[in-house]
Amino acid sequence: MINNETTIGTRNILAVYALATTGEVVEGRDWYARANKIAAAIAGAHSISIEQAAGVIAALSPSNRWERNMVDAENLVRAYRAGGADEARKIKVCTFGKMKEKAIKVLESEWHDEIDGILNGRKIVAFYRCIIGCDKTVCVDGHAYSIWFGDRMTLKDVPSIGKKLYGTITADYVEAAMILTKSGQVTEPYEVQAVTWVTWRRLHGVTK
Repeated sequence: MINNETTIGTRNILAVYALATTGEVVEGRDWYARANKIAAAIAGAHSISIEQAAGVIAALSPSNRWERNMVDAENLVRAYRAGGADEARKIKVCTFGKMKEKAIKVLESEWHDEIDGILNGRKIVAFYRCIIGCDKTVCVDGHAYSIWFGDRMTLKDVPSIGKKLYGTITADYVEAAMILTKSGQVTEPYEVQAVTWVTWRRLHGVTK
């Protein structure tokens, strides 16, 4: 239940969640579950771990549309399994070269606990963790910030989200999930983020 100690950020998140249609709630709550299934399918098809598959997807995600992100991830994994890092480097991906190198390093890693360090970025690590289903993880992008802030902002106007601010925003999404769960809508923080993101896109005509 919302009380006097509930932060403004949490209230803003819950306000957007309250505007979600039933379809948007279903779509948002299924989003990372579907991403997990895709990672599992890529892992199974190419004999790698689901953590590696999710890490490759996350590494190739910056400035990349989700539909293309999945294609790039599987193409890179397929090439790597066929001819190693040199073959993987020949694959064209719709993100930055340094991110392709991170994806290759994920495939070269032997320990799953190395993947966070390889990805090395708050948003991208959070995206990876959300895909593999880590509790209390939230991928805070510009839209998640706008939802938390309570006003639409263009991505260029979103401030740099440093460690402290990222932690504050994450904590508010976690609190929103707890409030929803107590009201009978059992949900994870990353599901709250996804539902509000889907809803926010409709409310403001966001296409990316």
